[in-house]
Amino acid sequence: MNWIRNTFEIPHANHKSIIAMEGIRGFAVFLVFLVHYVTLIEPWLLGGTATSQAATYIRSIGNIGVDLFFVLSGYLIYGMLIQKHRPFKNYILRRIQRIYPTFSVVFIIYLVLSALFPGESKIPTEWKDGVIFVIQNYLLMPGIFDITAIITVAWSLSYEFFYYLLIPLLIAVLSMRSWKAHYRVLFFIIVTLLFFYYFAAGHNGPIRLLMFVSGILLYETIQNKFVTNMPPIGLLALVLAIISVVALKATGYEGWWKYGLIYVLFFIFCLECFLLSGFTTRLFSSSPLRWLGNMSYSYYLIHGLSLKFIFILLEKVYPAQNTDTLIFWLLVPLIFSLTLVPSTILFVYIEKPYSLIRKSKL
Repeated sequence: MNWIRNTFEIPHANHKSIIAMEGIRGFAVFLVFLVHYVTLIEPWLLGGTATSQAATYIRSIGNIGVDLFFVLSGYLIYGMLIQKHRPFKNYILRRIQRIYPTFSVVFIIYLVLSALFPGESKIPTEWKDGVIFVIQNYLLMPGIFDITAIITVAWSLSYEFFYYLLIPLLIAVLSMRSWKAHYRVLFFIIVTLLFFYYFAAGHNGPIRLLMFVSGILLYETIQNKFVTNMPPIGLLALVLAIISVVALKATGYEGWWKYGLIYVLFFIFCLECFLLSGFTTRLFSSSPLRWLGNMSYSYYLIHGLSLKFIFILLEKVYPAQNTDTLIFWLLVPLIFSLTLVPSTILFVYIEKPYSLIRKSKL
């Protein structure tokens, strides 16, 4: 147990950690696992059954795990930058240190596998196009730009890095540190309303970037004590977010409505977790969930490849015939446990020593 604790606890250098946030990350990355699990197990499922219908809804629920990550990133990065001026070079080098060591290792694994199994490769066969495509992927362009991601989940890193670049620029250009807090809140509420109006009018764009703004408002609310107490409705808000996603999927009204609802409901959920110390906070502060959250980045990047390998083996020992229902539920804990193995190796040997334990002051 001491080895597990020492391995999966992470250092918090010069800032106060929010324990429940670590558990929320664990929950979010499990939601992401469900998306890819459901997708890969589909050939085994009997169509038209309650299980196959449930799988469709579970995939929709799982997709909002990334949005929850965006809310947390919005909170952390904005909070760090609005507190005091930080030299941009130091700030961006720290962001690169956080993202790229783990990403680079997984990226190289994908490139090697693309060469070994060209039938599974997404890289264009014409060498010039292939080189450009690889460079675009390594620069985290898929997501914001219409480029296929070699690592499927890496589209979200494009959103993250766009936010990393945009928010210090916005704070500096508008001199936001000198504003009174309620003016900053008003500004971001107006931004939210304008962009949701834009998307409600039928325009397309990266609507999920608004989840970062939910995190920004969460930080301002807590830091400036706009709310000091609240009824314990955080867990209810999370449940309502899940129900809303299912209901909107069932009725075909996903679109901007879904993101508007989870923008508000995730705000309420995180507000209780960060502000109070009741049941919801304790639930998301449990050690196993926190440990999963602490290695969530490694898990996020490598679990898709792990799942692909597991299902290739499953196909060999138990070929898919679209006839099963029970297998869907029975395999969830087993396969999830198996995906933890490569993720733990990546976390222990790459992410933790090279990204989380800071060897220099950046």
